[in-house]
Amino acid sequence: MSNLSKAYEIAKEIYAEIGVDTDKALEKLKKIKISLNCWQGDDINGFLFKDQSLSGGIQATGDYPGKARTPAQLRQDVEKALSMIPGSHKLSLHAIYTDTDEKVDLDTLEPRHFDSWIQWAKEKGLGLDFNPTCFSHPMSDSGFTISSADPAVREFWIQHCKASRRIAEHMGKELNERCVTNFWFPDGYKDIPVDRVGPRLRMKTALDEVFSEPIDPSYNLDAVESKLFGIGKESYTVGSNEFCLGYAAQNHVALTLDAGHFHPTEVISDKIPTVLLYVDELLLHVSRPVRWDSDHVVIMDDELAYIAQSLIRNDLLARTNIGLDFFDASINRVAAWVIGTRNTIKALLRALLEPTEALMKLELEGDYTSRLALLEELKSYPFAAVWDYYCDTMGVPVRDSWLQEVKKYERDVQFKRA
Repeated sequence: MSNLSKAYEIAKEIYAEIGVDTDKALEKLKKIKISLNCWQGDDINGFLFKDQSLSGGIQATGDYPGKARTPAQLRQDVEKALSMIPGSHKLSLHAIYTDTDEKVDLDTLEPRHFDSWIQWAKEKGLGLDFNPTCFSHPMSDSGFTISSADPAVREFWIQHCKASRRIAEHMGKELNERCVTNFWFPDGYKDIPVDRVGPRLRMKTALDEVFSEPIDPSYNLDAVESKLFGIGKESYTVGSNEFCLGYAAQNHVALTLDAGHFHPTEVISDKIPTVLLYVDELLLHVSRPVRWDSDHVVIMDDELAYIAQSLIRNDLLARTNIGLDFFDASINRVAAWVIGTRNTIKALLRALLEPTEALMKLELEGDYTSRLALLEELKSYPFAAVWDYYCDTMGVPVRDSWLQEVKKYERDVQFKRA
């Protein structure tokens, strides 16, 4: 028996003493899919418009060498990252990541423009998610897309969003796994507007038109994402938190909760069990905001633990789709995926290793002393031994041994890119 197995058996006995079955926890963990964000691999540049600069209040900082510059390079990097992440997962694509030599604009994209991605996903056993790209385009230069006062601009983005849903449905059918399509719009004003209603009425009407086209819900789930503010949109955001929550609840689409899209004093871990009383499903964008929506790589901090606990303790996984949304150009981009995804899975495992029923019983009985004591003692339970064993049995590197693989990959592959 290896040292990893021995450590696991000891940990298994310790957790059994508080009524936790580690084997069952790991079986549950295997079934949880994380949707990795493709844009971590190239700083949200995409491949459709080679020379288009970022807009919409989005900013990637850093210039670490070796970023992906072609669809093939991006797929290669994703494959490398996934080889160091336990479990079976998904990749979330933005529309600008189409792999085609055709001259095509966002409003005329078709499913065939993503055939190479679909074929690759089939070969690798991955699911795909999708995002219309409503930024970094001349038609968004005014700061408005589907809520624009210009009918031509509005129609362009409506057609792009309709095309995105058709692409997502096709992906879902081809992969036999539902695709989640997330709609985020950067629309807003830098300074205080006079009319706060008009843009939101236009956005609501436009969304109604986008979602009016019948799409098989077995293959596509629509989600709307809010944001408190963005760079250049500090005073007014059309797709505010209240707008998107209201729209999702009224129209039975999913709501997206991004960890960085709220006031710094707010956390999505508390919003998850609240909004699921009123909306059908959630899409999470797990991120790490540092004082604003900075999209730092996810670390094992308190909020990540609370997000996982909200999902596990209240049995909300079946109605929640977990996606990542961070992009750091100052470190190795493959390492960023590995760190952020492994940490998200670790947080879920820690939550699965809690004696939830016993904790809830203490809470209902009003024994808050015992509740606090047990929660704090759990932090020093041998979780790491269970995690190491899980990584080993899933055939991925244990502890920090993956880092040497990344260092070799960047020397042999990434640093040699033009």
